[in-house]
Amino acid sequence: MVTGASSGIGRATAERLAMLGATVIFVCRDRAKGERTITRIRQKGATGAMELLLADFSSLESVRELARTYLESHDSLHVLINNAGIAKLTRSVTVDGLETTFQVDYLSQFLLTNLLLEVLKKSAPSRVVFVSSVAHYDGRIDFDDLQMAEGYSVMKAYSRAKLAQVIFSCELAERIKGTGVTVNSLHPGAVATNIWGRPLGRFSFLTKVTRLFLASAEEGAESPVFLASSPGLEGVTGKYFDRKREKEPAAASYDRALARRLWDTSAGLVGAV
Repeated sequence: MVTGASSGIGRATAERLAMLGATVIFVCRDRAKGERTITRIRQKGATGAMELLLADFSSLESVRELARTYLESHDSLHVLINNAGIAKLTRSVTVDGLETTFQVDYLSQFLLTNLLLEVLKKSAPSRVVFVSSVAHYDGRIDFDDLQMAEGYSVMKAYSRAKLAQVIFSCELAERIKGTGVTVNSLHPGAVATNIWGRPLGRFSFLTKVTRLFLASAEEGAESPVFLASSPGLEGVTGKYFDRKREKEPAAASYDRALARRLWDTSAGLVGAV
């Protein structure tokens, strides 16, 4: 299962896995865009079966419906790639009243992973992969203002969500050791994807110029495909990779007290899992 699979790294990752013959669940927000994506990949000669499921990660109920729909028709899941993401120039809140970037990039992934955890265990050996970012090194978890009601900036929000993602990845790996499910996160490199392609007001020209020097989505997909499929990573868990090389994550990732508090706080925000 690949979330955010209709464009960017998610699309390229799902395509690469389908080309390898894997059965791939494309999780997309827009049905028409998802169907077009799958059609194009089939036309390229992908041999793997492809299925489209819909979910809007700015809605916790939509994430729950995704998990319900999947579990009603599938009894196994060997790889979950949490890729869906967003970066909002200005602060906004979702239908759940939560800051959008924090919910889409972290909380909804926290919820989905927990909802699918039992089927992942049942399917072991299986893998959970989080497409994070080098930006997590600059993140700060402020429990007094987790939703960033004060002093919002796009990079502060994005870095916070990505740090939360890496902390969750490390904590989950510890909690489920011995189950046959591995959990790792990665930085795919500086990639020209739609997450930075949205209008940035008077700074839009910078985005257009910068994108000329970024890697393609196909190059960015190499890392999640590697973590999802490499035989050499069997049993490797709780690690962070910069592209395809293991690297030390932010120091906060090893703070178990912080991780447990973040887990409990997240569970409270998303409701029962």
